[in-house]
Amino acid sequence: MRDARSGLAAIAIAGLVSIPIDALSADKATSVPSNIPSEGVVGSNWEIQTTLYLWATALEGSLGNGNLPNASLDISFSDILKNLDGAVMADLYVKHGNWMFLGDIVWANISDKATLNVANSPTLKYDQQLLILSAIGGYQLPLNIDRLDLSATAGVRYQQLSSETTLQSGTFAISTKRDSTHAWLDPILGLALQYDINDRWRINGLTDVGGFGVGSQLTAQGFLAASYDWSDRVSTAFGYRAIYTNYESGSGANRFDYEGTLHGPFMSLGVSF
Repeated sequence: MRDARSGLAAIAIAGLVSIPIDALSADKATSVPSNIPSEGVVGSNWEIQTTLYLWATALEGSLGNGNLPNASLDISFSDILKNLDGAVMADLYVKHGNWMFLGDIVWANISDKATLNVANSPTLKYDQQLLILSAIGGYQLPLNIDRLDLSATAGVRYQQLSSETTLQSGTFAISTKRDSTHAWLDPILGLALQYDINDRWRINGLTDVGGFGVGSQLTAQGFLAASYDWSDRVSTAFGYRAIYTNYESGSGANRFDYEGTLHGPFMSLGVSF
């Protein structure tokens, strides 16, 4: 199968902590590649694809920090894009026989600042970095249905959220800074599906569930895309993806509570060799 409203209001209410953003490839991250030349450089039994992608995420949910009450989150992609300083989203897909492996990396940096409408008009500055590393293995199930492939998948997803928030007095040269880092590793189980419409068009789907209290309490994902092969080596995909996460850690002043759904359209470019 081949194929910060990031806004400062939410930041201040949430207690000067970060908001996660996630992403994943369309072409191979959700499917097993096909139509890759058998004379590839790594031999007829191996298929490899690298993919660059963009996921236009919005975020809905709630965020709590310390003894402050949870704040509602409703952040659009345009709000996030205004404050995006840089991002890298890419993956490497390898298939051998009925087995497949996917390695995925997502890195993003967001920053913003605003003057608060309170005494002394202090300035709130915010910087966040997100790192997501995923490793997934799968095995194609023996369904024997024409044009349909279904693989059972298992793996892990690591997430690290780091933020730095500075509150600078508008009257005096006084500032206070807070750093925060939260990281967790989730086991995930799922299914990856591909249906070949014809030699160039196909439908890709992915679903998984994980966490189980090991890292987060619960995480789940749903993904659906249409991909097109421009040649034996180049493909693009367009679709929609949603991820739900419920993560809790600490208590009292050290409490961190995030429950949210990241969702939105995506596009990708894959190159096979």
